[in-house]
Amino acid sequence: MFRVVTRVIADTVVVAIVLFVAAGTFAWQQAWVLVAVLLVVRIVSAIAVFRVNPALLRERATVLIHPRQPWTDRLILLTFMATAFVGVPAVAALDAFHWHMLPSPPLVLASVGLGLFALGWTIIAVALRANPFAVTVVRVQHERQHTVVDTGIYSVVRHPMYAGNPLVNVGLGLWLGSYAAVLFAAIPLGLLMVRIGLEERFLQRELPGYREYAARVPYRLLPGIW
Repeated sequence: MFRVVTRVIADTVVVAIVLFVAAGTFAWQQAWVLVAVLLVVRIVSAIAVFRVNPALLRERATVLIHPRQPWTDRLILLTFMATAFVGVPAVAALDAFHWHMLPSPPLVLASVGLGLFALGWTIIAVALRANPFAVTVVRVQHERQHTVVDTGIYSVVRHPMYAGNPLVNVGLGLWLGSYAAVLFAAIPLGLLMVRIGLEERFLQRELPGYREYAARVPYRLLPGIW
């Protein structure tokens, strides 16, 4: 658990550094609130998931890429991480303090954004708690007797963990007062959609029962839409 919490703290520190360096100041109340919410939600989520799937969190805390990972997936994953967790905060800070590309969202909408930010991380945690095979690398985990998970949130959409990420990015942009960051969030979302397509083909080919699961649960990311 120590390793997992250390990773959560390290991730939070990276986001904080990006925000305050790009802003050029520490006098940014919204950013401090965001960092605090991020830290609290992720630590609480980590504790909840660790009680059910400790091996999963240990791997996610240490392994980002895998030797058997296709190079295309490796490239998409690293680009997604860079744009989602560095790019979106950086654009939000630069826009809020330097660019002023668009008017700031009203306070009510910004507050909704903070709620979306927390909700996105919560959805990710619920998915990790339900799926012990949700590692960062697209592969069939023979060492864990990999099977299809089709209960709970996975009976609603096939990629609920990915569904939380757009809420995180859009919510961050709204709370920090930057429509430009909200628009920039389309880039990591597009990368996620590409990765989902590649992952779906791989799982239907390699994981027994996944094709039938895809027929039962038709939506990948957003119920009723896609």
